[in-house]
Amino acid sequence: MLGSDISSVFSDVELTAFTLKDFDITDLDASVAAIRKIRPDYLIHAAAYTNVDESEQAPDHAYLVNGIGTRNLTMACEEVGCPIIYISSDYVFDGAKTEPYNEWDMPNPINYYGLSKLLGERYVTSLTNRFYIVRTSWLYGKRGKNFVDTISRLLIERNGIDVVTDQVGSPTYTLDLAKKLKELISKGYGTYHITNSSSCSWYEFAVEIARLRSSNTEIRQTTSDVFKLPARRPAFSVLNNTMLRLEGIKETRPWKEALKDYLGQ
Repeated sequence: MLGSDISSVFSDVELTAFTLKDFDITDLDASVAAIRKIRPDYLIHAAAYTNVDESEQAPDHAYLVNGIGTRNLTMACEEVGCPIIYISSDYVFDGAKTEPYNEWDMPNPINYYGLSKLLGERYVTSLTNRFYIVRTSWLYGKRGKNFVDTISRLLIERNGIDVVTDQVGSPTYTLDLAKKLKELISKGYGTYHITNSSSCSWYEFAVEIARLRSSNTEIRQTTSDVFKLPARRPAFSVLNNTMLRLEGIKETRPWKEALKDYLGQ
């Protein structure tokens, strides 16, 4: 989902788009060999294991891909002097705050997925000083399973949908994220938050999708405890794009504008 939009946004430069068929990031030797062969000017590390609930059942797999895989790519980049751009997550935070998280706030993940992404961050910062850690949230895009497409389908299939009101974040269109990554490269190294601006609950997100779809399907408010999912979610994981502003990069457009564009309205 994000990788395809990165490929599109960076189409004006020489781009090598690796997939799992090319090499497995959990294999250190294969990772080093692949990066050594092409010696990129920058590496955008968008590979990840993103199933939050399955990470609770198989934390070692999440650690392997998101942690060790990131370590391997960072080591490979350091060998050839290449900066790494690591895509991290709002889930590194516990959601206990009631105001947006800044880049310097202390991470405290409450599920194994978040812990595995934080492990990746720690490897990046300990193995190189040429890095961009980019935390983002609630991604949706053209080529991947996402909340917008799921709700759009359920609006047709069901008479009513239950959506939680007690999780708040910033929905982010992968195309907008990819565009900001392009602006960020060549700026100062460090940790950045990049999301579409403004925030909402999953319920408010669903209501806006229904409005844009001109659907009369009932959207009902509920809470997270009703679904009894294996992984806890942060109640509030809105990211403040502070470092982006300080670097002189304009913030990404509001999430409602991005959603309208995504749905072709």
